[in-house]
Amino acid sequence: MSEGPVQFTPPSVIGQEPNGTLGTIQLAGASGGANWNGAAFDPETGMLYVGSRSVAFVADLFAPDPKRSDLRYRAGMREIANGPQGLPLMKPPYGRITAYDLNRGEQAWMVPNGDGPRNHPALAALKLPPLGDATPSAVIATKTLLFVTEADKSTPRSPVNVGGTKLKALDKATGAIVWSIDLGVGQNNTPMTYLHDGKQYVVVSVGSTDYPAELVALALP
Repeated sequence: MSEGPVQFTPPSVIGQEPNGTLGTIQLAGASGGANWNGAAFDPETGMLYVGSRSVAFVADLFAPDPKRSDLRYRAGMREIANGPQGLPLMKPPYGRITAYDLNRGEQAWMVPNGDGPRNHPALAALKLPPLGDATPSAVIATKTLLFVTEADKSTPRSPVNVGGTKLKALDKATGAIVWSIDLGVGQNNTPMTYLHDGKQYVVVSVGSTDYPAELVALALP
């Protein structure tokens, strides 16, 4: 957890001159960090589990056509700031799950969530471990496990060619993967769990630009 005030760098106005400004690179970006998906809390252990991602994007302002707007400046497209060959500008992990011990005020563990770009042609020969996907990760804590999603490739404001299709269960104490299933498509929300006729279910919504939206329910036999 960060200490003290967080520095804010405002968007810059795009310059028209040859060496004019091109915008301000912001990290983790408006949709990065732990934005959107929330966290999971275990009241028995005092552990907080957070999914987060790093998505650098360019925040810019420009002067609109005075015939169409009376604003002096308006926001630009907020484009993703990619590095060489489309790879991220910063070091991995690009998506992660972090556990915080609220009793001690300390980080207990952090693990990458998803493969990330490790199969990119520029990286594939290195045989890297999972680098984490820069898509939103959702978590839900049960009494024994932490269920974690991999968001779909079509998630807004995500880099291209990212996103996963696995739903995983992690060891709450270490972050180690104890079970996973490939659903063939990314998950787009926080899972829910409920008990019916003595059986516990975990349900998550899936869908993509090339896959119809549906709910998937899982349970032990």
